[in-house]
Amino acid sequence: MNAPKPPFPTAADAPGTESQLVEALANLNQIGVAINRFSVSAGSAAEAVQATLRLIAASAIKVTPGASTVIYEYDQSRRAFDLASRVSAGEPDEAPPRDAPRPDGLGMRAISQRRRVLSHEEPDLTIHPAKIAAGAKTMACFPLIVAHQVVGILYVYLHQERPFRQFELLLLDNFVNQAAMAIYQARQLANAHRDLRRREDELNRLGRAGRLISSRVGLEETLKVILQMALEVTQAHYGAFRLVDESGAILITRTIAGEPLERPHIEPLTIGPTSIMGWVADHRQPLCIHDLQAAPWNRIYYPLDAGLQMRSELAVPLIGSGGRLEGVLNLESPVIGMFDEQDCLLLQSLATQAVIAIQEARLLDALLEVARLLLVQPYPDVLHHLVSLACDLLDAAGAAIWTLAGEQITLLAASADFAPDTPVPLQGSLIGEALLTGAPVQAETALVAPILSSEDRRPIGAFSVHSANDAPHGSASEWDEKVLTCLAYYAALARHNTMRQQALREAQERHAVAETFAAVGDIAANVLHHLNNKVGVIPARVQGIQDKCVAALAADAYLATNLAAIEHSAHEAMQAVRANLAHLHPLHTAPVNVAACVAAALEATALPAGIHVDMSELADLPPVLAGERSLILVFTNLLENAGRVLQEQGRITVSGILKGRYVELVISDDGPGIPPEQHQHIFEWNPAKHSTKRANGSGEKPPHRLGFGLWWVKTLIVRLGGAITVESDGMHGTTFRFQLPTVEESAL
Repeated sequence: MNAPKPPFPTAADAPGTESQLVEALANLNQIGVAINRFSVSAGSAAEAVQATLRLIAASAIKVTPGASTVIYEYDQSRRAFDLASRVSAGEPDEAPPRDAPRPDGLGMRAISQRRRVLSHEEPDLTIHPAKIAAGAKTMACFPLIVAHQVVGILYVYLHQERPFRQFELLLLDNFVNQAAMAIYQARQLANAHRDLRRREDELNRLGRAGRLISSRVGLEETLKVILQMALEVTQAHYGAFRLVDESGAILITRTIAGEPLERPHIEPLTIGPTSIMGWVADHRQPLCIHDLQAAPWNRIYYPLDAGLQMRSELAVPLIGSGGRLEGVLNLESPVIGMFDEQDCLLLQSLATQAVIAIQEARLLDALLEVARLLLVQPYPDVLHHLVSLACDLLDAAGAAIWTLAGEQITLLAASADFAPDTPVPLQGSLIGEALLTGAPVQAETALVAPILSSEDRRPIGAFSVHSANDAPHGSASEWDEKVLTCLAYYAALARHNTMRQQALREAQERHAVAETFAAVGDIAANVLHHLNNKVGVIPARVQGIQDKCVAALAADAYLATNLAAIEHSAHEAMQAVRANLAHLHPLHTAPVNVAACVAAALEATALPAGIHVDMSELADLPPVLAGERSLILVFTNLLENAGRVLQEQGRITVSGILKGRYVELVISDDGPGIPPEQHQHIFEWNPAKHSTKRANGSGEKPPHRLGFGLWWVKTLIVRLGGAITVESDGMHGTTFRFQLPTVEESAL
């Protein structure tokens, strides 16, 4: 039975290597000293790391006689080697990429698996061909890892056909750690150097305090910088930021700074008299305690660390511009009376900077979320989200979004508890003033920002926020105006985006209609051709019979009468087909009088005597750009549809109104209505279910009608550049509402 292998190298592992071990330890010591002496200068640090890596490479081949060594730095974020960083020993320095690491080689396996890889243990992988050509027989790859990051790779090539000895691997592991630390330290110093240069540039423009804050992007980093600055200028030992959570009743630890803490207490604190930070948040005033062991503070002091004894504390609340509590900043020291009034004033100044950073971070997160919602959420949902954000960002009791239509201000979206008592007038109101001036306006408890059109920057609405009636009165800050103006801008973007999407849908719908007409036109032309060939010969055949059978027809009145009827019916059939197929031809639009088209449709419809039709506000409507026959057909179909629903008695109302640059026409009946769940299908092509045609006593439909019902109505209106909708609760009548452009609008 074999004896267990000793944990340390023995003579069997490395005979006669005592001098090598001493030299290796000396090299390790020299490498450590070199790493500790890395300069803050980025250039000198880069030179130092190269020199250190060369020393490591040279030391590695001394503990593995007959070997050569290569070191590359590695960028984990890019998953790529820095070929220019190549350092070698035991062989001439060759310009990469002759022996550059392969994507599927032993080195990449060592990096991906974060372990040492030996060639004789990896039979599925081979040594780099360039190294084989140079005489390499066995290879070891060591990933250089620091703080869970791979920063490089170390290759050791043996020019002997043997495995690595345990003694060699043990010493190489030490060189690997030193090489990893050298690269890591150099990178840290390089990063620190870049930060230092950036801070110096900002110091020349903004001053040290402003620079340290404005140079950070993330809120966490900003708070750390502010806290570290507070420690430096007050000579405090420890500090912490605790911010208010969403409930407004708890302080959550966001960052702690100071000397190493063994067991920091970062549990949430309740706002109230149970802790010093809770007391400061509750009273919203700074607190400077010279001795924490004195009453009453000794009873509520919450230790920062169980293993530390603090004697003095300075804490200030973080209050936003609108009076909103954001959190508490505190400093602590084991020295009695460490802080004075000057420290308190300085900390309040830093707290103000922290509040700005918190508010800007919150606003940025909110705007990023709104930008995402603009792409995926319906217009009303985006507006309600903006209202909610306004209440949260400005700590407002309520918020609302308004739209301007003529002289009327209409509510679009509002917080749950907001309900105006009366309509808002344009003249004499705070909202009206913002719309008329195009600039934010404020009162004691309200702030209003105009919503400006994305196209021409004209006011199209307003965004308002208001505080509670019992809230402290005061003017809104510039920050409040900035936030509300930003949200108003996104409200305008939401409207603009909705209009663009609507225009896209309408264009797609018009394109679909055009394709439908093209297809139907081809079919219709084919049908007309066959009908003309088949039905068109009937009159000629009848006339031939009549010419050849004069005597027989004179003797048989029944035969003569039916032949004449057949000829007449054939003529009428061809005329009806040609008349209806004319609607498939391209539209020739011109100014059309709406009232005249309605009158013509009423005459053609011939509704029962028990159905009354009321027309209002049609005579004063401006002309619309349409095809007269097509518009008459639209009204005829809608009137016939209403008449079919009403059967023998009821009332139909036809009215119109000018809305901006469009004429809106409304046809309503007092019939049983259409269930809401059928509204989305009402305009589908299904003549059997949604036919608008009245049936006569024989079950036949009136002549010269296509019978495509409401589908045909919508198709014609879309071709005319309009749109149609249906409104009904399924119990109290039905209203069809459609818009057509005026002549002036179409000319734009």
